[in-house]
Amino acid sequence: MNEIMRLGIAEARKTMNENKGGPFGAVITDKNNNVIVVASSLVLENHDPTAHAEIMAIRKACEKLKTHDLSEYVLYATGYPCPMCLSAIIWANIKTVYYGTDLNDVEKIGFRDNFIYKFINENNSNILNLKQLNRVECKALFDEYKNKNKEIY
Repeated sequence: MNEIMRLGIAEARKTMNENKGGPFGAVITDKNNNVIVVASSLVLENHDPTAHAEIMAIRKACEKLKTHDLSEYVLYATGYPCPMCLSAIIWANIKTVYYGTDLNDVEKIGFRDNFIYKFINENNSNILNLKQLNRVECKALFDEYKNKNKEIY
């Protein structure tokens, strides 16, 4: 068993047993396997549906490293990333993720990650209605940002 993944498992077990979150742990390392941060889900403790282990690890690593670009780092997660976490991983430029359980394993204990992936693939309006509004004004705001040569992240 990978020792780095064990750190994520141990952190997830600890906070899970403290009723702070589910069985989700994450570790970010550099490319030489030096541990940068260890995190776990704090959804229940923080009353924050975005406080997933991967998100918490990314937040901690970015703060510690004083960057929003984690392209030189690796993420280990106890579960296959949900769509939100997968998006955050991509936004953080992380290129390698090791995961323990898959979507079916997570679904079997009641988590709905696959439900969200199905929405993304099918654009099911029974789950969520996405409607465009005020496009012209919003596009003007985006154009203003571009014209000011602001950083793209």
